[in-house]
Amino acid sequence: MKKSNISMKGRLRTYLYMPMLLTPLLIVINVLVYMDNTTSGAMFSGFVLLYFLIMLFVYIHNKPLLVEELVNFATQYATVQKQLLNEFEIPYALLDFNGKILWVNKQFTEITGKDKNYHKSIMTVFPTLTKELLQRSDGAQAMNLTMEDREYRVAMKRIYFDTASHGGLTVSLEESSEYMTALYLFDETELNHYIKENEEQRLVAGLVYIDNYDEALDSIEDVKRSLLTALIDRKVNKYFTEIDALVRKIERDKYFIVFKNQYMHQLQEDRFSIIEDVKTVKVGNEMAVTLSIGIGSGGDSYNQNYEYARMSIDLALGRGGDQVVVREGEEISYYGGKTKQVERNSRVKARVKAHALREVIESREHVIIMGHSISDVDSLGAAIGVYCAARVLGKKAQIVLNEVTSSLRPLVEGFSEDKGYPADLFINSEDAIMLTNRDTLVVVVDVNRPSYTECPELLKRTDTVCVFDHHRQNSEVIENPVLSYVEPYASSACEMIAEVLQYFSENIKLESHEADCIYAGILIDTNNFMTKTGVRTFEAAAYLRRAGAEVTRVRKMLRNDMAAYKARAEAVRHAEVYRGAFAISVCPADNVESPTIVGAQAANELLNIVGIKASFVLTEYQGKIYVSSRSIDEINVQLIMERLGGGGHLNVAGAQLTDCSVLEAKHIIQDTIDEMLEEGDITE
Repeated sequence: MKKSNISMKGRLRTYLYMPMLLTPLLIVINVLVYMDNTTSGAMFSGFVLLYFLIMLFVYIHNKPLLVEELVNFATQYATVQKQLLNEFEIPYALLDFNGKILWVNKQFTEITGKDKNYHKSIMTVFPTLTKELLQRSDGAQAMNLTMEDREYRVAMKRIYFDTASHGGLTVSLEESSEYMTALYLFDETELNHYIKENEEQRLVAGLVYIDNYDEALDSIEDVKRSLLTALIDRKVNKYFTEIDALVRKIERDKYFIVFKNQYMHQLQEDRFSIIEDVKTVKVGNEMAVTLSIGIGSGGDSYNQNYEYARMSIDLALGRGGDQVVVREGEEISYYGGKTKQVERNSRVKARVKAHALREVIESREHVIIMGHSISDVDSLGAAIGVYCAARVLGKKAQIVLNEVTSSLRPLVEGFSEDKGYPADLFINSEDAIMLTNRDTLVVVVDVNRPSYTECPELLKRTDTVCVFDHHRQNSEVIENPVLSYVEPYASSACEMIAEVLQYFSENIKLESHEADCIYAGILIDTNNFMTKTGVRTFEAAAYLRRAGAEVTRVRKMLRNDMAAYKARAEAVRHAEVYRGAFAISVCPADNVESPTIVGAQAANELLNIVGIKASFVLTEYQGKIYVSSRSIDEINVQLIMERLGGGGHLNVAGAQLTDCSVLEAKHIIQDTIDEMLEEGDITE
């Protein structure tokens, strides 16, 4: 195309035409001058004509020169721009709609070895950059990839033709060709290296407690006690110094440790073998030494990591000890916890909690007590015990009970107005919400998870909450209770309340039916004193017996009706044995008033079968699948139930499943057992 054929437009054309466009204005002025003076008008006409001829000559003469200058400038500008883009420090490539390479710069060629003549698909260079990925996003997007040990961040940006030309296109392009994709490669190898190094260098705080220090020392001779302590110190120090950790003994049975975050994965892969290794320390001690470890990491500061470690050790102790709890930010992981909890012989803690409860009740005029949803005998018995404590102090106390099942009815009927009890002793959730305010004391028994309580809303309506429970804690706990007494070694909540009542007041007196209720709770949760029983369990039962509990009377109240007995028998009859050691069955809920309780009873019955190490009974009730699990000593069913979102104890645990059928729930349990057997968390 010749330069003379190039036409100008826009502001440049207007600028060139401007002098000639002023000629009509001069002609108008010339007419006005003619009207005033003919001679002057004639002279002005000559000036206008001369001005027009000169401007026309200048335009015709300068236009080719100006065009030539513009073309030269544009050519030089494009050359410089192309050179700059080609020598751009960031690898750069242009792709068409299908991912075909249109153009690459020098840096891209050096990295990939593909020059400007390479016009194949980008997938031949980076297989992860698929056509679907390029076409999926209509805006900027980024991803990471690796090439020859270098890590790159790939940024992609669409370049639309209509945007680039500011709407100057004279034809309509097809959608598939309306844009190109600009691809940038950012080498982030060193950046990622420093980020990883910085993350690995962050310090992790930990607390190590010896669970049964006093009990272990009491079981050996005096001369060997220092040896036992030295051996434990050596094992703890050796295990953690191998990962370059700082270990300091802060008390006779407590250690504080600090180590780099880079070793956290190593400890998790090892599953904190120190908790099993320390049990091998034997110098004549009958009782194996166990450790509880709390690890805190992922905090914004060292203080926050220490707080995480402190929260983790509290959780580990609240779950019965002999385990490791790791808190990384908001995520919590559990390791160990396979052995039976050690019963504490000291009653100091029970006495301290009893005095604390007395002070809290005395400071409030109204007490509301609640257990877990679908209350059982242990929950009701513990609530009755707290009611008796409040009554001694002259405080009004009420128990939240939404549903009275067949197993509870004989017990609840004993607290009628005819026998001197208030008519509003038992209230439902709606009434409890209306009665609760910031000054109300809410006592939670037999549960420590807010979502499992009879009325979770009560916990938000008061500032004073007390918790008494014997279940192992998990990450969901009641926040900021003024009094928390959670002891996993206890057989039942009723055992804990019975101990508290002995120290609560000298003049406390239980009615026979009240003692029956608390005794019944212990009886049910221990399966007639066959599981989770210790010295303190029998001492609590003896106290209740002295208070008026009658074994025969309790047994009559706990008898099942015919429908419940048949349902339990059906569950046992149709049980399936999985992997030769796990009994799984379904308890029918039709015509049974308390199917979840019957399911728990069936789970206990299945343990009487030779070869069964753990039992699981599923009950479909109120839109949920309730799982009751039991074991004798070899299998920790609490770990299994935790995988399903539940919890409990080593031998007694449960869970609730939603959005699944009974058959699907059975498969979930089987898959969980397989997974834990493979990981070594449980053994056949």
